[in-house]
Amino acid sequence: MTDQHNESLGSVHSSVITENKTGWRKFMAFIGPAYLVSVGYMDPGNWATDIAGGSAFGYKLICVLFASNLIALLLQSLSARLGIVRGLDLAQASKYSYNRFVNFCLYILAQIAIVACDLAEIIGMAIGLNLLFHLPLIWGVSLTITDTVLMLFLMNKGMRKLEAFIVSMIFIIGLSFLVEMFIVKPDFAEVAKGFIPTSLTGSSLYLAIGIIGATVMPHNLYLHSSLVQTRKITRTDAGIKSAIKFNIWDTLIALNVAFVVNAAILILAASAFFTNGYFQVAEIQDAYKLLEHIFGSLAPVLFAIALIASGQSSTITGTLAGQIIMEGHINLRIEPWLRRLLTRVLAIVPAVFTILYFGETGLGNLIILSQVVLSLQLGFAVIPLIHFVSDRKKMGNFAIGPVVKILAWGCAIIIVGLNAQLVYQQLGDWEKASPTAALWIYIAVFPVVIGIALLLIYVFFRPIFFKHKYQPKYVPHGLATVIDELDVIKYHHIAVTIDFSQNDTESIRHAIMQGGKHADYTLIHVVETAGARYYGDEVMDQETQSDLDNLDKYVDALKKLGYKASPKIGYGAPAASIAKIVNNEHIDFIVMGSHGHKVIKDLIFGTTVNRVRHMVNVPVLVVKRPPAP
Repeated sequence: MTDQHNESLGSVHSSVITENKTGWRKFMAFIGPAYLVSVGYMDPGNWATDIAGGSAFGYKLICVLFASNLIALLLQSLSARLGIVRGLDLAQASKYSYNRFVNFCLYILAQIAIVACDLAEIIGMAIGLNLLFHLPLIWGVSLTITDTVLMLFLMNKGMRKLEAFIVSMIFIIGLSFLVEMFIVKPDFAEVAKGFIPTSLTGSSLYLAIGIIGATVMPHNLYLHSSLVQTRKITRTDAGIKSAIKFNIWDTLIALNVAFVVNAAILILAASAFFTNGYFQVAEIQDAYKLLEHIFGSLAPVLFAIALIASGQSSTITGTLAGQIIMEGHINLRIEPWLRRLLTRVLAIVPAVFTILYFGETGLGNLIILSQVVLSLQLGFAVIPLIHFVSDRKKMGNFAIGPVVKILAWGCAIIIVGLNAQLVYQQLGDWEKASPTAALWIYIAVFPVVIGIALLLIYVFFRPIFFKHKYQPKYVPHGLATVIDELDVIKYHHIAVTIDFSQNDTESIRHAIMQGGKHADYTLIHVVETAGARYYGDEVMDQETQSDLDNLDKYVDALKKLGYKASPKIGYGAPAASIAKIVNNEHIDFIVMGSHGHKVIKDLIFGTTVNRVRHMVNVPVLVVKRPPAP
C-alpha cells in the first residue's frame, strides 16, 4: 500500500515497535504522535488570541474555539490516515501530484507559516522569561536561539524520549491552568452560553480567524502525517486498520486536552478581565500584571511557567515540521541544527524590529498577526490533504467515505471563506485609510493576492482533472536500478586515519580486510596544534615529535606482520589535511575511525568524517569501536 519514496524523518522512521503487543501495551505504543502535534494547539500564539478574545468579548468566542477543535480533530485524523496508509507525509504526496514550480510555491508558503508560528514561540518564551526573571525582552528573544541544542539532544535520544519531554511540558501547562481555574472561579453558566454560535464582524471576525489559525495550524498537518510513520506496523489491511484506530484515539485524547487548555485560557481572560471591565487586554504581559493585581502572586507565576513550557515544546515540533516540508516539497536536506537556526533567525528579525521600533507593547499584536498568517496558509495544506485521502486508487479500502468527504470539504470552505472575507475586509480598510495606501494596494498587494488565489484554484482543480497522473518524481536519491553482475573491487592503496585512540586497532583491522597483503597502507595522523596550523610541516614541537614516534610504532607493527605500510603526517585542519594527502598519494580507499562525539561535541567541533567525504572522490569506510563486552 505504500508508495516508493524516501522515508519521512528517516532517522526515526519505524523506530517504535508496535507489533507483537496487545491490550494497553499496544495502545501505549501508538500514543505519542498526536501529543507532539497538540503542543502546536496550545502555543503562545493561542494564548495571545485567546486572551484578546476573552478580554474583549467574554465567553462569546468559545464557540469558535470549539468549532476549531472539531475541525482540527477531523483534519489531523485525515493527516494521520495519509501517513499510515500510503507511507507518505503531506509534503511528499504534494510533490508527486504537483509540478516543481507549484511545490516550490507551496514550500515558500509553508515556510512562511512556520516562521510565523516560530515568531509566536519566540515572543511567548521571551515574555515568560521577562515575567519570571525580569529579563529584558530583547535579551529573551536573543536567548531563544539556544534551544537548537535542546532540539539536537532530544532527537539524538530517540522519538520516545522526545515524546516524553513534550508530554511533560503539556502536564506542566495543564496543571498550571487547572490550579488557575480554581483561583479565578469562572461563571460556568456563562461559559455554557459561549458554546452557542453568534454573528462575527470587524474585530471579532479578525480574532476568530486568528483563533482558527492558532488552533488548526497548517504545519501540524505535515507533521502528523510524518510522525505516525515512526510506528512500525504490519503492512496488511488488518494492521493498517488497527493503526488507524489507535491513532484516532491518540488524536482524540491529545487534541481534546489541547482544547481544554485553550478554553481555560479564554475562560481565564473572560473571568478575570472581561467581567472586571478590562476589555482590551491584548498583551500577555498585561494579563500577567492584572492576574497579580486581582488574584495575588500564585496565579501569575503559574501563568508564566506554563507560557515558557508551551513555547519550548512548540518550537521543537516546529523544527520537525520544517524538516518534513523542506525534504518533501523541494528535496532539500540540511542538518537539523542549521535548519532550526535559519528558521529561528528569520523569526527573530521581525521580533527584534518590533521591540526596537514599536516598543514591547507591539509584541502582542505581532503574535495575533502571526496567527492570522497561519490561517491564510491553511487552505494550501487542507485542500491537497482532502484530495489525497479521497483517492481510492491510492488509498484503496482506506479512502474516506462520502460523509467524511462532505465534512472535510465543508471545513475547507469555512476556512477559505473566512480568510477571503478577512482579506477583502482588510484591503477595504487600507484603501479607505489614505490615497497613498490605495495606490500601494493596487501596485504591490493586489497582484500578490491574485497570484495566491490563482495558486489555490490550481491546487484544488489539478488533482481532479489529472487524477491518475502519478509518478514518483525527482526522488532525492533516485530509484533502484537492476543489478546484473557485481565484480570484486581490489584496492591497491588504502589510507587509515589514526588518532591514537582505542579506535585505531579496529580501523587498521578493517583496512587490511579490504586490501590484504597486496595493498599499500598509508597511516595518516593530523597534528592540530596552533604551531601546526600556522607553520605547517616546519613545526617540530614536542607533540608533533611524539605523534611521529607513535605513528612509526604502528607502521613497524604492520611491517612485522607482512604488510606494506608507511606513515604520513598532516598539519592544521584535519579534514583538509587528510583530503590533501589522499589526493596527492593517489589513495583509492579510506578507513576512518569514528571519534564517538555526542551531540554537543558534534555541534561544537563538527564531524571530520563528514567533511572528508565531501572533499575526496574515493570510498570512505567509517569504523566505530564496538562496545566492551
